[in-house]
Amino acid sequence: MECALEDITIHYEVFGEGKPIIILPGWSLNTRLTSHEMEPYFQKRGGWKRIYIDPPGHGKTPGKTWIANQDQILEVITACIDRLTSGQRFSLIGVSLGGYLARGVRLYRGELIDGIALIIPAIIAEDEKRTVPPHKVLVEDPSVKADITPVEKDLYDMAVVHSRKWLEYQRSYPEIPEQEMGDNKFLSKIREQPKNYAFSFDVDNVSEPFSGPSLIITGRQDAFVGYRDAWNILEKYPRATFVVFDRAGHELEEKESLVNVLISEWLDRVEESIELM
Repeated sequence: MECALEDITIHYEVFGEGKPIIILPGWSLNTRLTSHEMEPYFQKRGGWKRIYIDPPGHGKTPGKTWIANQDQILEVITACIDRLTSGQRFSLIGVSLGGYLARGVRLYRGELIDGIALIIPAIIAEDEKRTVPPHKVLVEDPSVKADITPVEKDLYDMAVVHSRKWLEYQRSYPEIPEQEMGDNKFLSKIREQPKNYAFSFDVDNVSEPFSGPSLIITGRQDAFVGYRDAWNILEKYPRATFVVFDRAGHELEEKESLVNVLISEWLDRVEESIELM
């Protein structure tokens, strides 16, 4: 589906019906991959209209030469959300760098947001400013290492659990057609320059804490975005459940069933909050 704005058309996908919930992907990912991760959590959950957005340069949304930084990406995403929700209240899920963008949406549209979930969120955009643990493999299966293909090597090197279950989950992801792979040249232009990749403002400098039900899930062994930085923003979300999973890196290895429980409980709280309004 397409959301036509003044200078760019944003690709998005919708699943289900009901209260709108915007889902923002990690950097360079897309609606197909993100929905593959998130939709199982809604299989037994009705009443929610899940809207997956491809930010500029992601998936089927083109990168544009006039977009040079994260501030402008946020402006586009916010305009797209305004168009898709037509002033309705909505909830928000941000995954990895999508969690950084979600906090930007919260800064500018917080009065319309019922609940926020941040899944392995990037709290600080600049890599060198993040507090992260050293990468360490906790579980290793020699048979998995022997079975890894060259295409899977980057995922293998990032994971902290090298189990057969982990490998089977990775192989369950759909193959992505080339036209849905995004604009790597555009993304690299932003990603490789810290001043472009980070917002030009403090995204957590808000006058009031976010009062809606919130959820923050992190991995104890996440060597990419860490977990400590997320703890530092906890007071900005006084109704947040904060979870640090042991035996989990940036992929939250083998934690699908627990994440399912946490997201379901968060949705319960959001629905309760909506009913009390």
